[in-house]
Amino acid sequence: MPGYTAPGFEPVLDAFEDNFEHHDEIGAAVCVHVHGEKVVDLWGGVADPETGRPWTEDTLQVVFSTTKAITAACALHLVDRGLLDLDAPVADYWPEFGKPEIPVRWLLTHQAGLAALDKPVTPAEALAWEPVIAALEAQQPLWTPGTEPGYHAHAYGWLVGEVVRRVSGRTLGAYLREEIAGPLGLDFWIGLPPSEHHRAATIVSPTIDLSVDPATLPEALRPYFDPTSLTMRASMAVTPFLNHNDPAELAAEFPASNGAGTARGLAGFYAALLDGRILSPGLLAEATTEQAGGVDKVLRVPVRVGLGFGLPNPDEFWYGPTAFGFPGYGGSLGFADPDRGLAFGYVMNHGKHAANDHRARNLVEAVVTAARFAS
Repeated sequence: MPGYTAPGFEPVLDAFEDNFEHHDEIGAAVCVHVHGEKVVDLWGGVADPETGRPWTEDTLQVVFSTTKAITAACALHLVDRGLLDLDAPVADYWPEFGKPEIPVRWLLTHQAGLAALDKPVTPAEALAWEPVIAALEAQQPLWTPGTEPGYHAHAYGWLVGEVVRRVSGRTLGAYLREEIAGPLGLDFWIGLPPSEHHRAATIVSPTIDLSVDPATLPEALRPYFDPTSLTMRASMAVTPFLNHNDPAELAAEFPASNGAGTARGLAGFYAALLDGRILSPGLLAEATTEQAGGVDKVLRVPVRVGLGFGLPNPDEFWYGPTAFGFPGYGGSLGFADPDRGLAFGYVMNHGKHAANDHRARNLVEAVVTAARFAS
């Protein structure tokens, strides 16, 4: 595989190659920093299965919800500058939002109660942005805000993105580019310029059979196949489903899902968080401390939530007492583990179901083992 592996981190290369040989990897990249030093930077496979275009070191990949942590960092950057108050009502910055009981903080912690829309928007309306914002202004919370977390799969990006736009006068993608990614040289975008589209890998999505009768499934899985459940309503806030292979969607801004970057850019983002180049240490500590937890009303699984960052449960493979980050639909993952000095980014174009996807786990376990012996 092309790329770089520091001495002692050869097991990560082995795991990366094993993913291609035994875990249906098509095209992928992984990058790791340990205590500020880049120790792994690998890529390989095919970026576009139809044309055979190879994956190169600058191939960009849409990472779905892994985007959410980068979106959170933009809002928190405004907090650090004294321009945004986490505990002020959202309506102070966005008067048309109404709902004065909802502070900015609850947007970041998925506690606003706005995970789904009573009337889903179309892809065209989502591309236009303003129709979605109007829908959120009219939407009443689906549960008492602040009481429980409920994953805002799509709405998170519009809610946080609109607050950033109201405060900064720039779209979230522009703010990311001008204030964080550009100055730090991070190859990560929300709203990919057409001039960069040739670098984007083609997403190969997993097959989902929505015709399954929910009554035939285990109780824990039923909400994922019931179109009337809050779980499915949140994921179908845009109906029909978005297609992030579409050039129009690549160029638009979906701050919950269409971030496009390299593994190098993703790992670099977390490395910059660890060394204080994006957020102050105090704010990062608050953002990565549990703000809400319990069984998520949408996902129906236990969660621990910081200010826009996911915090792993003890049984998750990227667990560390201070770890924080965000995974994405299909398998991508970005996270940092301050105790280990670790910043990790993994991107891939072959989406898989979480239950049978071991690729990121294989890489993280190899990284942690190698880092332990290297220290």
